[in-house]
Order: sequence, then C-alpha cells, then structure tokens
Amino acid sequence: MDKSGTKQIAANRKAYHDYFVEEKLEAGISLKGTEVKSLRAGTVSMKDCFCQVKNGELFVYNMHISPYEKGNIFNTDPMRVRKLLVHKREILKLQQQVMQKGMALVPLALYFKNSKVKLELGVCRGKKLYDKRDSAAERDTKRLIERTLKDR
Repeated sequence: MDKSGTKQIAANRKAYHDYFVEEKLEAGISLKGTEVKSLRAGTVSMKDCFCQVKNGELFVYNMHISPYEKGNIFNTDPMRVRKLLVHKREILKLQQQVMQKGMALVPLALYFKNSKVKLELGVCRGKKLYDKRDSAAERDTKRLIERTLKDR
C-alpha cells in the first residue's frame, strides 16, 4: 500500500492497447460483502468489461469477480451486472460524450482507496489497426533508446 491509501486490485491493460483514453473518472462500485472479500484476495478479471448508461444509471458489464472460497449461500453470480456510484450530472455528461463522439466507457483499473472499492473509468475512442502498429513501434523505439542509454 502506498502513502496515498490506494492499493490496486486489477488493471485493464488491454484497454490501453485497444483505445485512446480521452478522459478518466473515478467511480464507486456497488458490491456485496463476499465480493469485497474476493477482491481482497485479488480474484477479478476485467477482460472484455465495459460500461453503459441505462435509465439514468451507470452499470459495468462482464466484470468477473470469482466467488469467495470460504463463502456460503451469500456468494453471488460472478458475472452479475454491478452499479457504479457516480453523480447524476457526471452520468449525463458521460452519456452525452458517448452519444455524440462515438466514444466508449471502458473500466481501466479497480483499486481500494481508503478501504472503499473504486473503479477508474475511461472515456475512450477506439484505435484502428494502424494506430496499434504505430503505438507498438513507438514503444519499441523508446525501449531501444533506454537500452542504449543504459549501456553507455
């Protein structure tokens, strides 16, 4: 745990590969007790998860939180839809951005912040194949430069 009181649980690294992140937002997430215990054990997968606004509320889909091993009948469905806790004006702003510009709401990271579970949400624009190639080439050149500077 670092000084700011945050501890990362999971990150959606594939989101940075598939999207340009235009804006980031922190949201709370509504969870059951056994889900929180499972998160403390680090058993979560954010692969292919996304967010949508429905009826003025923000939800996250396809986030897999494994059932708590020592749990009982209170364990919930691992793939259930979970509500995100965001102010109404922020939801309206996000909805307008997604509708106008063809953006997507993608969860980027899940972490504990002062014992509360938070989700970092990104307003993202999809990358084309040539964009992915450009970013891979850029990353390779940065590595090469760092390696040559380190050798000197």
